[in-house]
Amino acid sequence: MDQTIDPTKVASEMSSFDWSKFDLSLLFDYIITFGKNLIAAIIVYIIGRFIIKYLKKAVHAITVKRHLEASLSTFTNSLVSISLNILLGIIVIGVLGIDTSSFIAVFASAGIAVGMALSGTLQNFAGGVLILVLRPYKVGDYIEAQGFAGTVKEIQIFSTILGTVDNQIIIIPNGPLATGCLKNSTAAPRRRIDIDVEVAYGTEPEKVRAVLNDIINADERIIKEAPYAPAIPMTTMSTSSIIFQMRMWAKSEDYWNVRFETTEKVYKLLTASGIEIPFPQMDVHIKQ
Repeated sequence: MDQTIDPTKVASEMSSFDWSKFDLSLLFDYIITFGKNLIAAIIVYIIGRFIIKYLKKAVHAITVKRHLEASLSTFTNSLVSISLNILLGIIVIGVLGIDTSSFIAVFASAGIAVGMALSGTLQNFAGGVLILVLRPYKVGDYIEAQGFAGTVKEIQIFSTILGTVDNQIIIIPNGPLATGCLKNSTAAPRRRIDIDVEVAYGTEPEKVRAVLNDIINADERIIKEAPYAPAIPMTTMSTSSIIFQMRMWAKSEDYWNVRFETTEKVYKLLTASGIEIPFPQMDVHIKQ
């Protein structure tokens, strides 16, 4: 079908239109009314943004004053910010003269469809709430989950942000974190440090324990009181060595420093004491 517009026909129709019946006052009234509403909406938006900014600071100040955990504080601030911005948008639409009741009804019905489409996002939101209620971890904890490991930097509405030891940022959705397996290495105030010490066959166990006890007693970070007193059992007789295990307790924040420094001290003092640290070897007997 030919959709070409005939300029001659259009000009003829416009010339035949009775412009006397066209009420320009209604158009002017509409423009003036809309202009007033638009200006009012802009003013409301500016004032609303200022109020939201003030309320966000007030909420943050309250969370700091009441010494809330950083995880709960960031989640609350994020939730308040989103809720207030949605409320401001509805108010601005109402000031523009749009019927908010019908808009809210449309928004609610559309929300059902959007909710079904964003079921994963809603699951992450529910996961964030569960994390704050059940508190399997908090900001500052070192966790391993979903194949990643790092220190918790923020717990947001939909996700948790981790920082790795090499300063990378990892963002994990809250849904899998709330329902999946998770390892929290810093939740407990104390952790046990196990260090295997291999010495050659023929070494006196008392001599080995004496050296290892000297290392333990010299480190104030290692807990000496029961029930966390250190122990040095002989655990294994392997193919080329006998293995002792240093079992020590320390504060969670001292775990890695104690482990690394103690391992280095064990090597130095055993060597200085003349105790042989063997390496894997095999004896071959040749029959003539």
